[in-house]
Amino acid sequence: MGLMSLTALAEDVWELPPMRYSETAPAAPLGKMLAGRELEGLGQVERVRHLLKALSIPEESQILVFSKTSKQNDLITPGTPRALYFSADAYAGYVPGGMMEVSVHDPLLGVVFYLIDLQNPASVSFVNRETGECLSCHGTARTEDVPGLLVRSVFPDADGRPLLALGSSTVDASSPISSRWGGYYVTGRSSLPHVGNRVFREEDGLPAAELIQLANVSEKLDASRYPRATSDIVALMVLEHQCDLHNRMTAAAMRYRRTHWLGKLLDKESDPDKETAGRLADEDAKELVGHLLFKGEAEMGDGVEGDEAFQTAFTRQFPITKDGDSLADFHLGSRLFKNRCSYMIYSRAFAELPERVRSATLKRLRAVLDGAEAQEEFAYLKEPERKRISAILKETLPGFSN
Repeated sequence: MGLMSLTALAEDVWELPPMRYSETAPAAPLGKMLAGRELEGLGQVERVRHLLKALSIPEESQILVFSKTSKQNDLITPGTPRALYFSADAYAGYVPGGMMEVSVHDPLLGVVFYLIDLQNPASVSFVNRETGECLSCHGTARTEDVPGLLVRSVFPDADGRPLLALGSSTVDASSPISSRWGGYYVTGRSSLPHVGNRVFREEDGLPAAELIQLANVSEKLDASRYPRATSDIVALMVLEHQCDLHNRMTAAAMRYRRTHWLGKLLDKESDPDKETAGRLADEDAKELVGHLLFKGEAEMGDGVEGDEAFQTAFTRQFPITKDGDSLADFHLGSRLFKNRCSYMIYSRAFAELPERVRSATLKRLRAVLDGAEAQEEFAYLKEPERKRISAILKETLPGFSN
């Protein structure tokens, strides 16, 4: 049986063994990490700040989305957008007067979803794991058919309702800037037009991208209801890359684990790594390396300018070499990062890939950076950049040189 037919048989593969997503408890349940009593006596914004700190998510990563594309649509408008925050391993969403939505990485289950009752921190159900409604959007082909993250660009009307007749798109690092950020506030500067910072009317037809610059969001809403007055363009671009890669790592892990389990079920004496599971791991490793190395990254024109506070908070999360080089160094001109190998290689999602997938990915990555493989496919990475990336990884990623 071929790889595609074997994996395609498993609809909602995450609910099948060995994952059993809904039935299996996370390795570190969020309810045991967060104490609602610590929020009593705090205002709403301070509660958000407290939880972000507990989750090690920088508040400087704030992004504001005003389209009604969330579980809390009844609270979302252009005047009360949903705030998003993220680190390499966790994500949070907050709407004034509503709940906090949290997604965290789990070594077996991938992305796990929670709802936190910000309004009633003393409640016994202060933290609830969500395995149903969230997956109607966060468990589809848009998320690589696994529980995952989703960044969409839509055309919202004056109330924030997406005008689906005008279309929508899932956004990643390859998406043209002209199609990005519909339904988002975008603070900072872009040299290329986009569809952020605007509302639309269906009768006007499909809109063209425009350059609508926004220094901060105070002119659009009451910024005191949020930790910051920014919806940073650089944070948006980082999140778009990260969500796509995080989903692909989760998908690779789940496909391998399911295929390996099936191989042993069919023949206890077999070595699935030498058969279908191993071939699948090699195929996914090739795909992952392309995304780690920003293959197909969209043109950025003359670049973007964003909030320095986000850039500082972001870069300090990741290791640097003794010479001060890092995979988190920004370029913000013709490309997003100076060194085009994703910082997500330090994430828990990458570290906790099945060893067969992780080792195949590192082997392929070393070969590309050494110039031994795929020279034409990665011709955009010139030798000095490849050598610089390789040197950074050798110093900062244990096991890379093996």
